Amino acid sequence: MIIAVLVTLIAVLLYTPLVKRLAVLLGAIDKPNYRRINTRNVPRLGGLAIVAAFMTGLLIAKPANEDLLPILIGALVITIAGVLDDLLDITAKAKLFFQFIAAGIVIIFGGLHIEFINLPFGGQLDFGYLSIPLTFLWIIGITNAINLIDGLDGLAAGVSMIASGTLAVMAVIMQDSFVVVMAVLLAVSCGGFLFYNFYPAKIFMGDSGSLFLGYMISVLALLGFKNVTIISLVIPILILGIPILDTLFAIIRRVKNNQPISAPDMLHLHHCLINTGFSHRQSVLLIYVGSILLGGAAILFSQATVWGALVITVIILLVMELIVETLGLAGKNYRPILGLVRQRK
Repeated sequence: MIIAVLVTLIAVLLYTPLVKRLAVLLGAIDKPNYRRINTRNVPRLGGLAIVAAFMTGLLIAKPANEDLLPILIGALVITIAGVLDDLLDITAKAKLFFQFIAAGIVIIFGGLHIEFINLPFGGQLDFGYLSIPLTFLWIIGITNAINLIDGLDGLAAGVSMIASGTLAVMAVIMQDSFVVVMAVLLAVSCGGFLFYNFYPAKIFMGDSGSLFLGYMISVLALLGFKNVTIISLVIPILILGIPILDTLFAIIRRVKNNQPISAPDMLHLHHCLINTGFSHRQSVLLIYVGSILLGGAAILFSQATVWGALVITVIILLVMELIVETLGLAGKNYRPILGLVRQRK
C-alpha cells in the first residue's frame, strides 16, 4: 500500500506537465469570460493526470473486489464525457447521458444500490422499487456537485482530497480494506495534482477531472454505507456537505428564477465568498476548512449515540443555514433566521 501511494504521487507529479502540453496542443484552453474567474488563459484537461495516476496506483495495489471492474468501466465512461467536454464543450444533456450510462453500469453490473436502512428507534425502511432510482440520483447528484464546485483554483481537487481522505478514515473504522485503498489513492491523486492546480493554477482539471472525482466519491461512499442505519447514511452526506449544499441552493435559485437547472450563474459558494470580500486563495482555504470540519463531524457522528448524533445534526444544519443566509446562497432576500433576529432587536 505504501509503495502504491508513493507511485501514485510520483505519477501525478510526472503526468500533469505532460497533460498540460497535450492540452495546449489540442487547444483545450480555458479563456477568460464573464462566467469564469480566471484572468488569463489556462490549459484544462488536467483530470487525465488524476485518472492516469489513480489507475497507476491501482495496478500496484491490486485491490480485490467483485465491484472493481464495473466501477472502472463506469469511470472510463465518465472520463470520456469529461474529455469530450474539455475539448468540444458538449451540452449539459450530453454530459447527463454519459453520467446516466456510468451510473447504470455500476448499479446494474456491480449491483450497487441502497436497498434499505435500519431506523434508529427500531424497524426498517425498505426502498423497494425506489432503490435503483435513488442510487442513480445519488451518483449523478454527487458527480454534478463536484463538477459545479470546480470554480476556483484548487477548489475541486482540495475538496475531493478531503472527502476521499475522510472516506478512507471511515473505511478503516468499518474495516473495509477495498474502500480504504481506493479512497487513499484517490486522495493522493488529488493532493499531487494540487501542486500544479492551487492558486495561481498552472492547469485546470476540467470536466475530465471533476466528473471522474464526483463519480468515484459517490460510488465509494455507497460502497461503504449501503444497507446500514439511517445514522450511518448521514455520514457520506456530511462528508460531501459543501458540494451538496452548493448544488442544492443552486437548484433552488434557478427554480425560484424560472431558469433551467443547468443554467450557469455567479452565486455559487466560492463566488459568494469572493463577493463578500475574501481573496481567491482565502475563499478556497475557507472551503477547505469547512470540508475538514464536516469530515471531522462525520467521524464523530459515526461514534456517537443516537441522541448525540441528532444533536450534532441539528447544530450542523443551523450553522449551514446561517452561512447560506449570510452569504446569500439562496438569494439576497432569503434570510428567515437573520430576519427574525433583527426583528426582535
